[in-house]
Amino acid sequence: MAYYLTADGGTESLRARIYDLTGRCLGQKAVAYDTQFGPGARAEQDPEDWWRALADATRGAVADAGIDAAEIEAMCFATTCCTVVALDADGRALRPALLWMDVRAHAEAEAVLATGDPALKINGAGRGPVSAEWMIPKALWLKRNEPATFAAAHTICEYQDFLTLRLTGERVASLDNAGLRWHYSSRDGGWARGILKALDLEELEGKWPARVLAPGAVVGTLRPEAAAALGLRPSVKLVQGGADALIGMIGLGVAQPGQLALITGSSHLQFGVTEAPLHAPGVWGSYPDIVYPGRWIVEGGQTSTGSIVNWLRRFSGGTLDLAALNAKAAALEPGSDGLLVLDHFQGNRTPYTDPLSRGAIVGLTLAHEPHHVFRAIVEGIGFGTRAILDAFKAGGYSSTEITVGGGATASQLWMQIHADTAGLPVRIPASADAPSTGSAVLAAHGAGRFASIDEGIAAMVRPGTSIEPRPRESALYQEIYQRYLALYPALKGVLNGPVPTPAATPVATPVKEPAA
Repeated sequence: MAYYLTADGGTESLRARIYDLTGRCLGQKAVAYDTQFGPGARAEQDPEDWWRALADATRGAVADAGIDAAEIEAMCFATTCCTVVALDADGRALRPALLWMDVRAHAEAEAVLATGDPALKINGAGRGPVSAEWMIPKALWLKRNEPATFAAAHTICEYQDFLTLRLTGERVASLDNAGLRWHYSSRDGGWARGILKALDLEELEGKWPARVLAPGAVVGTLRPEAAAALGLRPSVKLVQGGADALIGMIGLGVAQPGQLALITGSSHLQFGVTEAPLHAPGVWGSYPDIVYPGRWIVEGGQTSTGSIVNWLRRFSGGTLDLAALNAKAAALEPGSDGLLVLDHFQGNRTPYTDPLSRGAIVGLTLAHEPHHVFRAIVEGIGFGTRAILDAFKAGGYSSTEITVGGGATASQLWMQIHADTAGLPVRIPASADAPSTGSAVLAAHGAGRFASIDEGIAAMVRPGTSIEPRPRESALYQEIYQRYLALYPALKGVLNGPVPTPAATPVATPVKEPAA
């Protein structure tokens, strides 16, 4: 028998899973780690926690599967993207990693956009904004604010690359991450040297990993000490993975032009496949070759989604019963008895790309209870997804359905609200653990079991359930959505001055009040 080890390095934990060639998950284990939050929307993690989590979770998953670890022939993992870490020459972190949701580098992001470099076409067709989450703004922040750390850094890379280095000793970046967040283009000469030169940041290229490999390529085999830590053979192949959400597209079977993936978790990511380049305001991408050779990916994203529910639980003292809350919220009518939530608790990724935007709960009365707030949060997240799909459509990309993976698929309420607010059917594959399933497909492909990623998808990704939008609820949500769209410009004007008006930003249409 041949088995495949995967790891999904998320925001709050790392989960290792064991798969066979049919796509069945045989065993798993999750290991949590901490995030340190600070003022200015800062979020940091200790990279050594990732390594300890990988080792512990791997051993636990093998035990849970009841297999002989000697039968694992390849491994592949997906992690959070643009979680940036500075390492010394021995691969040790010089400071805590800047987590993907850390947006302290907003001034540096503006400096990147001000270069006017052609590589910025992936940022709203060159009009921007550039996100403070991305690699170059964060690296520039390090140089400006912690110059000693930047100078001492032998390697500046991501969560993905840190584990690759620790496992194999190889300084390798994933084309998936680099093409998505580093302004690297496989079609236009690779690194965005024009941006680096304009920012006096040319030394960063030498600190980045020396090689860039596409998902599914073999990085190498495990170092003996790394294999021992994980309880594996040194002959196990490490196959290149990438960003959790992008590798999740593979796990959802979203591979052909016109298909759309929604990856849920602490954040939401929306990805569409195109057969030709597409660049538009309010849309990130398109990115060539970063998942599938010869295909482009368009992107949208919400910075905080599931993390808002976690916030609600923390805010209540950790006493909320989410199952009971979900059941009570499902009994409410659309609109949560007048509550409306703007889902920008950690800024907005798209369509506004505004790290300074903030969340809001509007319409509170003394009659509202926690389940009202919970449902309004889910509805606000659904509206945020709808705004992104509208920006896609304005840019020339649309789909007739949404294929969803991740934690939100466990809630029928979440999935129905997504179908109703978007007005589109929601498809949920048999395995909702999309990044892990995608990693398993890549591991098997890298091990030579499948000639292509598409062939691996056909063998390992199985269909599941479908949820249709309800006409009455969709019509009600269409009116409430207009109110949602009005929140961002109203709060932007109050909190941060004048409102930007990018061409593809959804615009609220006035809602007429009934005559008295």
